[in-house]
Amino acid sequence: MAERDHVADTPPADMPPNTPLPRISVIIPAYNAAHTIDQCLTALEHQTIPREHYEIIVVDDGSTDETRDRVCARPGVRLLTQAHAGPAAARNLGVAHARGPIVLFTDADCVPAENWIAHLTAPFHAPAIAGAKGAYLTDQRALVARFVQLEYEDKYDRMARERQIDFIDTYAAAYRRDIFLANGGFDTAFPTASVEDQEFSFRLARQGQRLVFVPEARVRHLGHADTLGAYWRKKFKIGYWKVLVHRLHPDKLVRDSHTPQILKAQIILVGLAGLFLVGGLLWPPSFLVGGAMVLLFLLSTLPFAIKAWTKDPAVALLSPGLLFVRALALGTGFACGLAMALWRSPTEGNR
Repeated sequence: MAERDHVADTPPADMPPNTPLPRISVIIPAYNAAHTIDQCLTALEHQTIPREHYEIIVVDDGSTDETRDRVCARPGVRLLTQAHAGPAAARNLGVAHARGPIVLFTDADCVPAENWIAHLTAPFHAPAIAGAKGAYLTDQRALVARFVQLEYEDKYDRMARERQIDFIDTYAAAYRRDIFLANGGFDTAFPTASVEDQEFSFRLARQGQRLVFVPEARVRHLGHADTLGAYWRKKFKIGYWKVLVHRLHPDKLVRDSHTPQILKAQIILVGLAGLFLVGGLLWPPSFLVGGAMVLLFLLSTLPFAIKAWTKDPAVALLSPGLLFVRALALGTGFACGLAMALWRSPTEGNR
């Protein structure tokens, strides 16, 4: 059951009657986050803007560890609870109970910089801005995690050239609350952390709402995938749930402001290489075509490797292999998601 709290713009019953309403509500969904939530909340409690200007809301998504106890130990933080339903539902619950006209999202394994709220809310001085997106940092030293960070930075370089964007991730996100509510919030058809945040920003962009990238609004991520297995699972899940996103927004198969076009080409090249190399067992000349696809893939990784060399030579040297894993995991996930969608469609049609 969710905490009973006031949704209207009046202070909840446990607050003094003259308490001013906050201008900003920061919402953190948390599921078994006891090992990271303290760092997240400490960072949020020490921002450059006055504490009375913002509230912090943690939505516990049915945790079975000490998450709730750790949040309850902080008197300035509001706690909402729900049965385990996923981050989309948790964020929606947080917004329903928020009192600020601007709602910010981050994750329980993120540590916002002290000026994060100030930077991420600055664009909203312009009435036309409906949403904003920040950026990741990390201190993780595992090689795969360092690759993940450079992967994000490559996408940030692309987004920084856009006057407005259509893609906002919820590790560092902001929206006008009225627009968020008017559009139904995040789609709870996504039961796990995947691409529900992308789908919502695509929905707003399709309406012509203006969304912007704020690279100065940074959060330090404690949870970049740091092994090949973890990285594969994350990318596979993204690929799987992208099928639902593209059923709702087929135009985003062509282009969005976050995804490099070369990534789509790499997924196709890896898929074709696999088909032709396997086909070579039946018709040997197919090996040559498959080899050509592999060569084209390797050539396509050079721009990323060259850029990475200036920041992390070790990652640059291994990036072709890691980019191959990325393309294979995303492509495999997408194929599985498509197969599942096709298998379900006739069943749903007979209901």
